[in-house]
Amino acid sequence: MLIIDQATYDAIVAHARRDHPDEACGVVAGPAGSDRPERFIPMLNAAMSPTFYEFDSGDLFKLYKEMDERDEEPVVIYHSHTATEAYPSRTDINLAQEPGAHYVLVSTRDGADSPAYDGPVEFRSYRIIDGAVTEEEVQIVPNNRGDN
Repeated sequence: MLIIDQATYDAIVAHARRDHPDEACGVVAGPAGSDRPERFIPMLNAAMSPTFYEFDSGDLFKLYKEMDERDEEPVVIYHSHTATEAYPSRTDINLAQEPGAHYVLVSTRDGADSPAYDGPVEFRSYRIIDGAVTEEEVQIVPNNRGDN
């Protein structure tokens, strides 16, 4: 199960809406071994595409170096789908290289990209290990830190 605070959830959804019609992507880091998503890190989709995301290799290198220095790891790796459901594509599955991470997908299809949209946002989390996709429950908890 992914347990995520409301502020981080809201930040991921806002990033997905802001980058629409391109896919948004980013990471939520947390203390190594904790499974606690604490530090929201929106990234640039270097592909600038509505159907594909790619982290900039230089930005990703800097992020992993910074996480290493802070004794953190990627707890959540997220991106959006702009025209399809929030389910990993074959490409997403092939790119999943962090077996301990929660892979979050947000769909901004059917008008969900608009801040005025008042329907539910499709926000789903998966574990992807060796090509096997397992959906997991998402529990949104109240904000418990002042840093988000």
